[in-house]
Amino acid sequence: MSFMYNPFPYDDPKPVNRPELSEDTVKSVTAGSDKAAAVLVSDILGRMKDGSNVIVALDGYTTACWRTFINLVGRRLSLSGISVEPVDFDREVFKSDEQINAIIEPLLEWDTKKDPTLLFGKIYKGGYEGFVDSGKAAEFKAKMEAAGKGQGKVIIVYGYGCLISEFRDLYDIKCYFDVTPKESILRIRRGRYANIGKSMPDPANRVIRRCYYSDFEVAVHNRGDLLQHDVLDYYVESDHEDDVRLIPRKALNEIFRSLVNYPFRCKPVYLEGVWGGTYMKKLRNLPDTMRNCAWVFDFIPMEVSVLVAAGDTLIDFPYFSFVQKEGVRLMGEKCVRKFHGYFPVRFNYDDSYHSTGNMSIQCHSGAAFNKSEYNEFGRQDESYYVVVTGHDAKTFLGFRDDADIDQFCKDIEAADTRHEPVDYMKYVSYEESKPGLQVMIPAGTVHSSGRNQVVLEIGSLTIGSYTYKMYDYLRLDFDGKQRPIHTYLGEKTIVRDRRTSWVRGNIVQQPRLADSGEGWEEYIIGESSLLYFSLRRLEFEQTCCQDTKGIFHVLTVVDGEKVRIRSVEHPERCYEADYMDIVVVPADMGHYVIENLGKEPIRIHKTMLRDGFENDPD
Repeated sequence: MSFMYNPFPYDDPKPVNRPELSEDTVKSVTAGSDKAAAVLVSDILGRMKDGSNVIVALDGYTTACWRTFINLVGRRLSLSGISVEPVDFDREVFKSDEQINAIIEPLLEWDTKKDPTLLFGKIYKGGYEGFVDSGKAAEFKAKMEAAGKGQGKVIIVYGYGCLISEFRDLYDIKCYFDVTPKESILRIRRGRYANIGKSMPDPANRVIRRCYYSDFEVAVHNRGDLLQHDVLDYYVESDHEDDVRLIPRKALNEIFRSLVNYPFRCKPVYLEGVWGGTYMKKLRNLPDTMRNCAWVFDFIPMEVSVLVAAGDTLIDFPYFSFVQKEGVRLMGEKCVRKFHGYFPVRFNYDDSYHSTGNMSIQCHSGAAFNKSEYNEFGRQDESYYVVVTGHDAKTFLGFRDDADIDQFCKDIEAADTRHEPVDYMKYVSYEESKPGLQVMIPAGTVHSSGRNQVVLEIGSLTIGSYTYKMYDYLRLDFDGKQRPIHTYLGEKTIVRDRRTSWVRGNIVQQPRLADSGEGWEEYIIGESSLLYFSLRRLEFEQTCCQDTKGIFHVLTVVDGEKVRIRSVEHPERCYEADYMDIVVVPADMGHYVIENLGKEPIRIHKTMLRDGFENDPD
């Protein structure tokens, strides 16, 4: 499920993963929509040798587009004298728009005092099954069963949810059209998608909000079921309608099974923002057309994808599709069980370097609030690791010891309603930023990344974006309008006793040695019972030896030029990472080595799950 609203339409070509694949797998991946259609038609014709009808199902992730592919398949079949009948599953089987809207609309927040930008709602948990009209479903099954007994015809059933378990046995060939989260959002912004239960698209932000709480939710769980139960005959990477990749089941399984044996990097997503800076834009050679780069979603599990090379063909998978297929080997069994199959940590860069100002002063909600208010699983904890600073950079964290918090709340409400500026420095505590500063930000802690720095933000699994902006300096958005803030939700969720003394005694810690070996040291730089992940730093000149011990590691090169991360047992399984690249080391890797490929000393930020995480309360 994706919750980004404005991804910049740029595909970073650099993070390509090259796991070893068999020649058969490489040859079986078909690139190009017309060629892919030819492969599917060949399969269909092979099944029609006795003259019987063939029923093909095309399911897919939210915003999947089947029309071009159906046309290509139909054209090729017509040349063989075979008629094709397309069947729109959603029209045939789903409840009316009015009935579906009656299910979803009450779950969405419409009170602009609570939620001025109408971002929030409650997660719909009914699956596609909840949209099915039982009477229509019975008619559809009878129609398909009758079609299965006919001859000389191909029926192509297409639509969201057509492969849910109730209907799976009706089809001879099962295909799934996957779409990366970024492309899905861009399609919505292009006006190419209307929510399930809507005949026409709403404004883009409304479509995205409803997708998060309904459409993406049901699509993710359907896809996971299909991948985990090995249902699909073909997986289709379909970000580009005219250039899909058709991947047979056996090849898909080998690609994922091979990739999970390697350290790997995901494909980032870049976003502009009113406080965005310039450092990452220059470092990553981002397009001149970007106004700035506020956020780099380098490794936010529900937002990014994974580029894999199969010979000369690149395949772009949603990262979470990979997680759903290889979760245990990737994350470890305890992790999968504890976090319900979700990858539990997210990583992004916040860049305010040479920017117009600070990030908004904000806070996030905890597990109980998220569950009761949003039907969400998980809390929103965060942390900042300062990577780069300019002059006078600050990291804001907690309230000052002498802060009058009641007055702060009155002041920010006045800022919201009467547009009066707030002397926020009277209230919010800060740390002088310098490279290497690590702060932890448990849910409820007021905080902000200040102007003129780049921080590595590491957060808990909360899939949505429960960020309550409490003060934003009366700043205007890109359209010249004052940005709304969330005083109501912010005041309900801030933890008032997190003041300077408590902050410096608990969530801003001095590094302490945790482990060492020949030429390397590992320091704990942030660990607390309030967060389920542990933040470490590896320091070395030449090499550093590590062991996953059955739990994934995430490594970020925060100082130095270039490293190679490789398995000890299988040295060919490696990934070379540059400065500020983020690399995942799967749980099954075991012993691995990080090698310095440059001349400068290396500093690696390492994130792992804290010992005993599985016993923490949800």
